[in-house]
Amino acid sequence: MSQLDEAVARYNKLLDSGPYRDLSWVEALHERMESANLSAGGRLVCPFLRPNFVSRRQYESLVKTGESLISAIDRMEQIVLANPVLLARLELLPAEKMLAAIDPGYQALEVAGRLDAHLFNGTARVVQYNADSPTGAGYAEALADLFYDAPPVKEFRKRYTLTRVGSRKHLLAALLKSYKQFGGTRKPNIAIIEFRAPYQSGQSEFELFRDWFRDEGYAVEIVSPEQLEYRGGVLRKGAFEIDVAYRRLGVQEFLIRFDLAHPLVRAYRDHAVCVVNSFRSELAHKKAMFGLLTDETLTEKFPAAERKAIRDHVPWTRLVAPAKTIYGDRAVDLPEFLMQNRERFALKPNDDYSGRHSYFGWEMDAAGWDRAIRQAMRVPYVAQERVEPARSVFPLATFGHLEFRELQVDVHPHAYLGKVQGCSSWLSGGSAGFSSAAGIVPTFMIDFPK
Repeated sequence: MSQLDEAVARYNKLLDSGPYRDLSWVEALHERMESANLSAGGRLVCPFLRPNFVSRRQYESLVKTGESLISAIDRMEQIVLANPVLLARLELLPAEKMLAAIDPGYQALEVAGRLDAHLFNGTARVVQYNADSPTGAGYAEALADLFYDAPPVKEFRKRYTLTRVGSRKHLLAALLKSYKQFGGTRKPNIAIIEFRAPYQSGQSEFELFRDWFRDEGYAVEIVSPEQLEYRGGVLRKGAFEIDVAYRRLGVQEFLIRFDLAHPLVRAYRDHAVCVVNSFRSELAHKKAMFGLLTDETLTEKFPAAERKAIRDHVPWTRLVAPAKTIYGDRAVDLPEFLMQNRERFALKPNDDYSGRHSYFGWEMDAAGWDRAIRQAMRVPYVAQERVEPARSVFPLATFGHLEFRELQVDVHPHAYLGKVQGCSSWLSGGSAGFSSAAGIVPTFMIDFPK
């Protein structure tokens, strides 16, 4: 058993056999969550009673790997922007291509990004780069503040040193630096742009950011796209003039509802507002980007550190098409190869906002897999080599009783201007089976006693 496994077992035992089996502390924790608006749709964002622990070595490896991968992605984006043939391999919509052609006015291709990774046997495997409108950092940091002082965590800290890995200050710094590069010279008014359903209850994560940014002295409003106007060279919501538009909605999600005459797009095109992330981030957000990264004919001249990060941490990925490709050191017919290797591959929609399902070959029979491949060749899908997820046992309170469940743990390093500066974690039942328990947990870096 590793030191990390021992620490997890020790924490769980605190709850299972110690004084904390009395769940009055849980009621107090949940009340604090409610008071801190850590709920969505009337449901707490974290039903779990333990943070996710990562060792210092694991976290430092995530930082190093993540920054090398983001550097490689940025390098590939620059190549793609200058190469229509490679751009076509990302399967962007025509409107997405038009938006990607507009210079955002600052250097970073993604101001904020999130890597989706599995830490299995100490090694990170990165399955996606959420570069469009990454979530999780706000909830995770607020939860970390609450959990850090929860009674069992305080007891646990008598033996282990825990470090919170929050990132809200880095997000604000990244927004301000991008605005300065954009040419902004005054203290900016910030609009957080997101869709708000009229029936939505509870606070969104970005109301937390709004409040934090206001605490730092900035004028901030949450704005729905329908509320935006562009007149006199100024993007505004009513009397609120907007300098920085922090985009909290996906490009494809936006284009389903609006066209390129929308005020946000016109102001962006006219260089009248600093939009973060820019619409170019959609290039990196497409899962087909990993198809380009894992094509060694395209990356052979990349720096050695980037090539190693791709080789060691990114699963082989290809856009599904009736074509030949290279797997390992041999040429294969992609559809036939996928049919013959069902247990080794998943099929995933190229864009998360498409509403399409993912298919996991190891969970399907041959006939179902054949139908999935045919579907994947009609609309943009990628095939991605199977990645073993990490699983761990987490406590939670169910109807007033303590329960332990083994859950899949997805680790999400958050990056700002290419630097990994924070981490959130997501727990779920995984692709196999159903679990009503899913949500964010805070991530703590743990140091072991010597």
